[in-house]
Amino acid sequence: MSEFTVHIEDTSIELDTSSVQSLDLHQIASDQFHVLKDNKAFDIQLHDMNVLNKTATISVNGNRYDLRIDDVYDRMVEKMGLLANTVQKVTSIRAPMPGLILDVLIKAGDEIKEGTPLLVLSAMKMENVILAEGEGVIKSVEVKKDDAVDKGQLIIEME
Repeated sequence: MSEFTVHIEDTSIELDTSSVQSLDLHQIASDQFHVLKDNKAFDIQLHDMNVLNKTATISVNGNRYDLRIDDVYDRMVEKMGLLANTVQKVTSIRAPMPGLILDVLIKAGDEIKEGTPLLVLSAMKMENVILAEGEGVIKSVEVKKDDAVDKGQLIIEME
């Protein structure tokens, strides 16, 4: 069984760690890559990435694609039927990965809704915009611009 499933429009591609590691991949810039696969060259540009939702928008040789990546745990949750539409009140937002806070886009007292940009986190040479996963009011912002954060560190408290 594959470790990842990449969904691109109506197509799904199964990948495992060894197939990804076998790619001849060269990073040209923070958001640009050159890949050789089966004697074919691909120029890839990363336009947007949401680590929490496991989504990305990329261009491959100038063609733009929206991706969604499922891992073993996503498939397990789906198989167990745990994807029921339930509403969960979020009381805290934690850093999805270690990185550096480049910008804080909200402040205490702000009312937010799902999809509201909260902050910009630089990690692995990429800028990630952290978005709200639900509605609420910001109780406190525990980080400021130029703070280094660890994975799982509290960054925002919600009311």
